[in-house]
Amino acid sequence: MLPEDVESDLSRVLYSEAEIKDKLRELARQIEADYEGRDLLLIAVLKGAVMVMADLARELHRDVEIDFMAVSSYGASTHSSGVVRIVKDLDIDLAGRNVLIVEDIIDSGLTLDWLRHNLQSRNPASLEICALLRKPTAAKVDIDAKYLGFDIPNEFVVGYGLDYAERYRNLRSIGILAPHVYS
Repeated sequence: MLPEDVESDLSRVLYSEAEIKDKLRELARQIEADYEGRDLLLIAVLKGAVMVMADLARELHRDVEIDFMAVSSYGASTHSSGVVRIVKDLDIDLAGRNVLIVEDIIDSGLTLDWLRHNLQSRNPASLEICALLRKPTAAKVDIDAKYLGFDIPNEFVVGYGLDYAERYRNLRSIGILAPHVYS
């Protein structure tokens, strides 16, 4: 879906499809250099990180393994309960593996911080984070993402895997959702 398909639902486009692809290509080159000669396991957090994971993996000029995990801290609410639960766990054992968590966005950082600690307890050889987006002013905990695409304002963004009520995930760009849509 293109921005013009939902133009009235967006306040503005933050990043075009081309800008996102360029940034993922740049991150892929950094990852390749850092993991040269070592195996790499990419872990995406469902559902939002699917687009980032797919395009990042395709940009890598090397073999990688991928796995997926789903966690929830919201239940049926729009506010975090503060309790994270695993909805879908990994299929691959992390012990001794070089692991890269691939995320769409770092918002408060609370769920990602919990996930990082959970995965670290599984004894990987290394554990790093790659996030396409980060909202620095929304952070409640410090998340050190070794690979970071863009810092964005603390506004409601959709597209490229990010959703509002399960809509807009397939938008090829990232845009700020107009307040009239969620008010």
